Amino acid sequence: MTLVGVVGAGVMGAGVAQNLAQAGHDVALVDNTPQAVTKALSTIELNSRMSRLLGGPELDPDTILGRVKAGTDLALLADADLVIENITENWELKRGLYLEMDHTVQPDAVFVANTSAIPITRLASLTTRPRQFVGVHFMNPVPMKHAVELIPGHHTSPEALEKVRDLLTSMGKKAIPVNDACGFVSNRVLMLTVNEAAFLVHEGVADAETVDEVFRSCFGHPMGPLQTADLIGVDTILYSIEVLHEHFADSKYRPCPLLKQMTDAGLHGRKSGQGFYSYGAPAASSAAVDSGGSRPTAATR
Repeated sequence: MTLVGVVGAGVMGAGVAQNLAQAGHDVALVDNTPQAVTKALSTIELNSRMSRLLGGPELDPDTILGRVKAGTDLALLADADLVIENITENWELKRGLYLEMDHTVQPDAVFVANTSAIPITRLASLTTRPRQFVGVHFMNPVPMKHAVELIPGHHTSPEALEKVRDLLTSMGKKAIPVNDACGFVSNRVLMLTVNEAAFLVHEGVADAETVDEVFRSCFGHPMGPLQTADLIGVDTILYSIEVLHEHFADSKYRPCPLLKQMTDAGLHGRKSGQGFYSYGAPAASSAAVDSGGSRPTAATR
């Protein structure tokens, strides 16, 4: 790769950009909000400094940041060989972005959708390059997670799929191929689990800490489902379960009202400083992840 574009400078976009830069790729990081760009660069620098402390490789922050060119203009993507999209799980937002990117990015570039639930074939239909469209579901925090779901759309060419697979290998990722379906494998299961865990809190069956303790102690999970929700983002969980509910028209995906209330209240988890647990100030580093040391908030009822 000569240049890899990354669109969306939130938690996932910053993580993808850092991982690419660590792998030696030049990165064009774009977000429509200047504050998001600034925060992403600060996060990349901090995570690079803390990498060895958190069990990762020793990194030179100046070298990593030197490979990342960031801004708010999609024109930064004009020469990209491949563009990875990481914006909010919202169909209308993604629709507008892909229509614009399709005219901005060079015709032979490959588009990669880092989406939690929206089918890849549906997203590819927004572009004039469905053969050059691939889905990759990255896990958070991106630089520390070594596996991804790799999802071809209906029209994805073998060449485009191999190009993305090679990029993932260079990033140190194990690509697990799955067929295109709403939610793929991980989120068809995970979102139901988190949603049902939220219902337990909403109904007063147990508080968040108790729900998570059952999963940690009884099943050996390093993190409970509600800690996982805070890590992913409560708002992202809600948007993903809403996509599943709309797509399958199945009541088992009915979003828990508590997720809606928390999203409206800005209780989005680690990135906002509060979710099912309290983290004090918003987390500056998406890589600073543990399985405890946080307190339930009033949102847990």
